Amino acid sequence: MSQREPEADAFLRPSLRRLVWFVEAAAALLFAANVVVVSHSVIRRYVLNSPVEWADDVARALLVGMTFFGAAAALARGDNVGIEFFVNGLPARGRRFVGAGGALAVLAVTVAMAVYSLRLAIATSGQTSGSGLPLNPSFYEMAIASLCMVAFAMQRILKHSIAEIFAAVAVACFVFGVWALWRQIAPGTMPGAIAIMLTIFALCLLGGVPIGFVLAFSTLLFIWYQGTLPGVLFAQQMARGIDNFVLLAIPFFILVGYLMEANGMSRSLIELIRRVVGRRRGGLDVVMVLSMLFFSGVSGSKMADVAAVGSVLIPAARRSGQNPGNAVALLAASAVMGETVPPCINLIILGFVANISIGGLFVAGVLPASLMALALIAVSIIFGTRPPPEDLDAQSRTPLVKLIGSAAVSLGLVAVIFIGFSTGFATVTEICAFAVTYSIVVGGVVFRELTFRSVVQTFVQSANRSGLVLFIVAAAQTFAFALTIEQIPHALAASMLELSQSAGRWLFMVLSIVIFGPLLVPVAQQLGFKPLHYGPVLVVAMGIGLFAPPLGLGLYGSCLIGRVPIEVTVKPMMRYLGLLLLCLLVIAFVPGLTLWLPHAFGYS
Repeated sequence: MSQREPEADAFLRPSLRRLVWFVEAAAALLFAANVVVVSHSVIRRYVLNSPVEWADDVARALLVGMTFFGAAAALARGDNVGIEFFVNGLPARGRRFVGAGGALAVLAVTVAMAVYSLRLAIATSGQTSGSGLPLNPSFYEMAIASLCMVAFAMQRILKHSIAEIFAAVAVACFVFGVWALWRQIAPGTMPGAIAIMLTIFALCLLGGVPIGFVLAFSTLLFIWYQGTLPGVLFAQQMARGIDNFVLLAIPFFILVGYLMEANGMSRSLIELIRRVVGRRRGGLDVVMVLSMLFFSGVSGSKMADVAAVGSVLIPAARRSGQNPGNAVALLAASAVMGETVPPCINLIILGFVANISIGGLFVAGVLPASLMALALIAVSIIFGTRPPPEDLDAQSRTPLVKLIGSAAVSLGLVAVIFIGFSTGFATVTEICAFAVTYSIVVGGVVFRELTFRSVVQTFVQSANRSGLVLFIVAAAQTFAFALTIEQIPHALAASMLELSQSAGRWLFMVLSIVIFGPLLVPVAQQLGFKPLHYGPVLVVAMGIGLFAPPLGLGLYGSCLIGRVPIEVTVKPMMRYLGLLLLCLLVIAFVPGLTLWLPHAFGYS
């Protein structure tokens, strides 16, 4: 590292701390405003029978602002995730060079977002939404947040030496020079824009660039290389990817998860489960599976579930003499099981992008999740041991009656959420808003652990986490837009349809376990698969991939929460994943497992 870099870093650090405070405060305030707007809309619509016409437009605009300010905070704190397995195998000098190149890619995306979103805000001046509100405030929010991200991206670059930065810039200039020369000498032989985009996507992914920026940078180069598309389309598609009222359910459920942890609802429910089943053979493992099952049905966020359950039960596993690697592996496997427990974020996203009933997907995921939970519980009992009595006694000081009452409040939230979306009384987002209010008011009154400071902190944490997730959704929208222009989904669907018609439609289901793509849902319908059957299969398959070593980012997150090296979790995790894969095959080839309950609730 050069001598100049630490001086520059030290100069920027105090101002960047203030900037981080600003973006986190902005994200949290926009989030809180959204809770107020949606809650006000729910009360006006269902209590006063007087709908608020502007509520949806305001909520979507606030969501766009919260997403990009939250993403800026995540970038500042280094919370963005990428696949670093391949980079970590390089020599130290190679890792630093690749890291500098990745930092330049992140900077390019942030600068482009700032420039193009500002242009888009100016271009849409005077245009209004259906309720008569101006369109461009959300683009101005995006531009301001992107400018903050530029500063944080510069901070990432300044972590590298001048030599590393110069080398990365030199390579980029060399590639650009080769492209320009090739275009002049033999333009007819140049690769297509989609080939360039997919190549950059693969290189950035292998280079450890955060996944959201991989998608955005690949699409940005596609637009530049293609040459006929205006740059503002990049910002427009980024905003369009999250400008939807349904997606508000994601940050709301993440907030519920953090609130449950802050007000003590999580701990009381886990302790009650331990009191009931913890003394049995494999009791601690059974407690872990059941806890993940319950919490997946409330927060909707897998990492929030893993954090809430793992922070309590992994230390307990250590005290009882269990292998912590096996405990973390079971925790991760239970998170896979929770992928279809409503209200799962992935089910919400799948329903949104594939135009499938989200309520129907929620109901369809109940029995598959129950099958996986029973399988994990059975294995835990068969191969488990009894925990030491002294470990359980140390955790059993709270009277049972008080535990039951406290847990009833937590389970009441689960019941409200499930009854709400199964009966169709309100939309998923509106139910989420009620769940947030319930967690703050009822949870705060019963458990009396919430303070103003803790509530503020939960809003900040939830906004940051939501921004991280929704930024990936926004970037994926731009990537899907480029693929659609090149008709890649149509070509892929035609190929899969032809293959399945010749080799059997169940081959399509098997291939879908390996190849993710909501874009294949129309093909599934043509082949006779119901979306409410095919959707849970996709989500479970994605969950297995998310927690599968060596590239599963969810497994890395579980290891961080459990403070266990990933090496000691690989062997037990493969056993659990094998069991879950068998369950997935049963779910895929027994449609009644996913369709019976939706049909009973009136979903087709």
